[in-house]
Amino acid sequence: MKASGVGLSHGTVRTLLPALMLAVVAPVAPRQSRPGEGFDVIRYELTLTPDLAGKAVSGFETIVLRTTAAGISAVAFSKNALTIDAATAGGQPILVSLTDSALVFQLPRPAAEGDSVTLRMAFHGVPARGVTFGTASAYSSYFACDWMVCAQDVPGDKAEFALDLRLPLGMVSLGPGIQASRARQGAGIEVHRWRTSRPYSAYLFGFAFGNFTQGFGGNGSTRLTYLSDTASAAAMQELFAPTGAMVQFLSDKAGVPLPDGRYAQLLVAGGEAQEAATWSVIGAENLQPLTDPQNDWVIVHELAHQWWGNLVTCATWQDFWLNEGITTFMTAAWKEFRYGRAAYTTELDRARARLLKVREQGWDKPLAFGGPYPSLSTRRAVQYSKGALFMDHLRTMLGDEAFWRGLKSYTSTHAGGVVTSADLQRAMEQASGKDLAATFTEWVSGPPPGRTGQ
Repeated sequence: MKASGVGLSHGTVRTLLPALMLAVVAPVAPRQSRPGEGFDVIRYELTLTPDLAGKAVSGFETIVLRTTAAGISAVAFSKNALTIDAATAGGQPILVSLTDSALVFQLPRPAAEGDSVTLRMAFHGVPARGVTFGTASAYSSYFACDWMVCAQDVPGDKAEFALDLRLPLGMVSLGPGIQASRARQGAGIEVHRWRTSRPYSAYLFGFAFGNFTQGFGGNGSTRLTYLSDTASAAAMQELFAPTGAMVQFLSDKAGVPLPDGRYAQLLVAGGEAQEAATWSVIGAENLQPLTDPQNDWVIVHELAHQWWGNLVTCATWQDFWLNEGITTFMTAAWKEFRYGRAAYTTELDRARARLLKVREQGWDKPLAFGGPYPSLSTRRAVQYSKGALFMDHLRTMLGDEAFWRGLKSYTSTHAGGVVTSADLQRAMEQASGKDLAATFTEWVSGPPPGRTGQ
């Protein structure tokens, strides 16, 4: 059933659509389901046709999953604004319905634990979030499950991703992993095929295309690419000049080379700062002026996510500080390496000021707080800023040799996998020979009653 890309072919959908149109849409689900509950996704395969004029997408998608419990009668993914035109499970037409928070696919029969299920679907619509359309280009940012069907808020469910972008002739594209091929398909259309070499969390799936200018860099086994439709190759080479040195620094500290040996940076207008699988979107506003050392933060922060966040990923959002706190700390560590100790201190002072601001408003929580935050800025003050300060606290407590040995062990041991705060604690204890239970309780899981956290 694979033709002109991945998933259902155009011909298959035309055949299925009349029979399924009445069956696949329902106002309510047969039962409430939470996205990602009761299954692990093994692979997403997507053929996507973006529509610049209509700011819309259409596509065919295949999801291969394995159930993790017995009696699974439906599987749920993140709710979005897309219309499902046709859907099957195991080749049989199925009901697709919406709850307040989920897009639910009713299986033909209850699945046993460990069963493999293959969903296929056709869809179209205007994404509510996640894609920025220009007149001749587009790029995605974070909300992948608004332009495809996936589970956005289950970071521990990593899956392989195969993306076929159907684009006008002559476009340059970005996707996850490696561009496997680029082939003409019909009048004026090319298919750009992108494939990941390892599983990633769905929020890291992404794409970009346009009449981009390209620049290249790197050395040895590292390939760096710079793309923009607003800047020249020479300007990008200058803006992103520190990237090669950053790759070497971060690889040394992680004990793991740059995943896939390649990384792309898409320069766009505005204030974007978002990592994706093997590339990042960076807004030009965050690079002005780069003559001030503090303004290379966005380059190193998003690059660091290729290790901490993308390669080693928090199992749930409760431990999201492991993604963002470590990356924010590594931004300071890079500045120390490049500009000296004063730059490191200045960066951490900024984190301290952000945390102090929310504390003065009467709000502070441990790093692995699992409840709601009053605002995004408050969440960032804890998970980003307080997380970075905790990493600095560990460094001071353990000393440089043990601290960096522990971070290397944590990163290399869990490369490609998912983690909780306990994994970092274990790595730091083994590296230092110290019992860190009290320290992690005070900063991460929460202090004993009657005491105030750091």
